[in-house]
Amino acid sequence: MEEIHMATQRASQYKTVIVNGRELAYVAQGSGEPVIFVHGSISDLRIWDKQVAAFAENHRAIAYSRRYAWPNTEIPDGEDDLLPPHVDDLAQLIKKLDAAPAHLVGNSRGGFICLLAALSHPELVRTITVEEPPVIPLFVSTPPKPQQLLKLFATRPRTGAALMKLFGTGLGPATTAFKRGDVEGGVRIFARAVIGAEVYESLPPEIKQMMLDNGKGLSAELLGAGFPPFTDADARRITTPALLLASDKSAALFRRLVDRLQQLLPSNQRVDISNASHVMHFDQPVAVNHAVMDFIAKH
Repeated sequence: MEEIHMATQRASQYKTVIVNGRELAYVAQGSGEPVIFVHGSISDLRIWDKQVAAFAENHRAIAYSRRYAWPNTEIPDGEDDLLPPHVDDLAQLIKKLDAAPAHLVGNSRGGFICLLAALSHPELVRTITVEEPPVIPLFVSTPPKPQQLLKLFATRPRTGAALMKLFGTGLGPATTAFKRGDVEGGVRIFARAVIGAEVYESLPPEIKQMMLDNGKGLSAELLGAGFPPFTDADARRITTPALLLASDKSAALFRRLVDRLQQLLPSNQRVDISNASHVMHFDQPVAVNHAVMDFIAKH
């Protein structure tokens, strides 16, 4: 895994913008067409260091920490971290930073946010690049209902098996850990299941610390109401050009989800990143950067 320099600035050294009454930290470099990077769970703007530096050569590169992510204010105890407010935050951020229409690049949960932003605010979005977004609602609710699982196993057995494995080895045990207040254990279980145990163990200390910095937000996600509905019809309504990125080392379910998006999105291109995990832009920044830059250049 290629090493990446993680920003270690204090919160006061980041720029901030007020979005929907909340102060969000962000970095912005370069000039040209705006490219906005949207991080996933247990991460923040620091995970995009290699992207911001590379894209700033020819674009206006912006990475921000979503609400409740470091160094922003933590989520209050007992509050749910629902997805729709993040979509609205992104839309308002684009407007506040005068960045419309923007190229959006999202990892995991951030990729799901980008899809929903393109669906609800197409005028603000030029293209979307999504790295293995957890569009589980295309198949089942979260948590899944027994009848949904039976139907999924009958119609898409490989997807059903991959879903059960991720819930059984990762999401379920992590949720149990969070319920008993074990944030560190919950983060570790979740990360090992999502990005792979070997990949997790090889992460540098600063990346593991970043995950812990955002552990409370993950706890709220897993203990909350889950993802909003997202149907086949919703995906087909997204006409924004989309780049789908998949890896070879993350949980198998994510590749099944990318497969389904490839079938549904009207305008999409897919690139598989070799020797990479769910955080492929960290594992293979050069390959990911080239893929996204080539895609953006076409649009």
